[in-house]
Amino acid sequence: MPTKDLQSLCKLYFTSMAAEATSVERDVNQMVQSTEYGSILENINDCDSGEGALTSTYILKMLEAAASRRSVNIVLVGKKKDSANFSVKKDSANVKEAVKKDVENQIQLTEQKQAEFNKRPGKIGRRSFSRSISQSSTDSFSSAPSESDSSEDEGTPRDKVQKNSKGSSDFCIKNIKQADFGRREIEIAEQEMLALVALRKRAQGEKPLSGAKIVGCTHITAQTAVLIETLAVLGAQCRWAACNIYSTQNAVAAALAEAGFSVFAWKGESEYDFWWCIDRCVNLEGWQPNMILDDGGDLTHCIYKKYPHVFNKIKGIVEESVTGVHRLYQLSKAGKLCVPAMNVNDSVTKQKFDNLYCCRESILDGLKRTTDVMFGGKQVMICGYGEVGKGCSAALKALGAIVYVTEIDPICALQACMDGFRLVKLSEVIRNVDIVITCTGNKNVVRREHLDRMKNGCMVCNMGHSNTEIDVASLRMPELTWERVRSQVDHIIWPDGKRIILLAEGHLLNLSCSTVPTFVLSITATTQALALIELYNAPEGRYKQDVYLLPKKMDEYVASLHLQTFDAHLTELTDDQAKYLSLNKNGPFKPNYYRY
Repeated sequence: MPTKDLQSLCKLYFTSMAAEATSVERDVNQMVQSTEYGSILENINDCDSGEGALTSTYILKMLEAAASRRSVNIVLVGKKKDSANFSVKKDSANVKEAVKKDVENQIQLTEQKQAEFNKRPGKIGRRSFSRSISQSSTDSFSSAPSESDSSEDEGTPRDKVQKNSKGSSDFCIKNIKQADFGRREIEIAEQEMLALVALRKRAQGEKPLSGAKIVGCTHITAQTAVLIETLAVLGAQCRWAACNIYSTQNAVAAALAEAGFSVFAWKGESEYDFWWCIDRCVNLEGWQPNMILDDGGDLTHCIYKKYPHVFNKIKGIVEESVTGVHRLYQLSKAGKLCVPAMNVNDSVTKQKFDNLYCCRESILDGLKRTTDVMFGGKQVMICGYGEVGKGCSAALKALGAIVYVTEIDPICALQACMDGFRLVKLSEVIRNVDIVITCTGNKNVVRREHLDRMKNGCMVCNMGHSNTEIDVASLRMPELTWERVRSQVDHIIWPDGKRIILLAEGHLLNLSCSTVPTFVLSITATTQALALIELYNAPEGRYKQDVYLLPKKMDEYVASLHLQTFDAHLTELTDDQAKYLSLNKNGPFKPNYYRY
């Protein structure tokens, strides 16, 4: 091949995309091993000025790269074959010296071109084109869980004093500088939470929560931020902490702090941080809450144990999760519940939409993001066939997984069988399953005896609110090795080399490792807002010191607000039909005992 053609190929190597460069490098490697190599070097020596001088360095770099990958010295044959039989090893010093000088020039030239490119206007702004897609995507401080969200990057925010643009420091978050990115996340969420925004607009004139001082402990996400801001528009003062150490979206927390809300939460809190944040929400001189919005019961538990006098002014508790509701019923049964409480978890709009549809989508998202697993043909164990278990089972079955179910309730068990799932005991199939998912709200569902019998590579995760379903404490023993794979993904290694994959250390998978559908959370958030309004404005004596379900009329109102998103049109009863069914034309349409 002529030298000019070789020079053209080498130029292309440094100016084309990666696929083209691979082809050029292959051609040069072939020529290095050909009899033309000597003549090539000889011709290089003649290139001492102009374009030849520039392209000679390209050739030198290419030849050095190709020659360095060879395990034996290459004998070069050229015009002086009889007098010059030399090796690459002998010439490498000269080649490297020439390359070193030219690389400096090339770097300078590249930087100049880079600067010129960045000055060009366009949709990508000044962002360097050479940065990879994956790198630029993490620069956006996306609130979706990622490696950059890990608490391992920095020390605890408790050690830092931060202030928002108004000079307030009554918050503790990861980084206030992420506020702009968090605000964009909230704006996106608002577009899917039209019903909650509609409620905000309808009631903002009346200010039904004027004078309310709400202390909250929920997942701090973009969707929750829309709820918090709605409560503020309706007249409430809010202080907030996170109910899960992994679910906080740091940018969203920053946006709330910048907006003036007292938020104490960040992704990756320690157990000490978790309780410290709750304490900071409650224990503020000159401010005492009169309403509680809880998710899991930890806030209620903290106030009950450390600040029982606060209940003297509390008008009511709104609880979202099955774990928190269970705690409330325990207090009520023992006669220790001293204020009315609203059980949002068992409202129709929460059970049938959030628990079912939300988990049906988010279980796949959480597993895919953390492990990139393919579900087709996998054997999956779902522990519990309530609404969460139903959603998880349906999603995995649709993707070709072989799903087993465990259940203690014969009614739920029969539903699982009728839906086509095999009902088993965990111990019967634990050696064969590829994925174990807990959805019970109970404790120690997956114990050490089960974990010891799992096969190598089995994945274990939890979709219940509490992290007690998997006996993670039994895995923190000297004989077992913990190996961090990525954020929220750990290998637990046994002495014989067997390893299982534990996700989020047994905490709630979807909100710890991914995100959840905004529209479904709008239904729950609207229900929570109405429950707070109901308890706060209820006349004395309407609610006693007990746990109540949301009135059926409110469930139907929440549902009707969300129907507008689908441009859906309800059929109306005629007067004669309403009389025949003994119903009010405007509802409620079902008795409280009706099971949807």
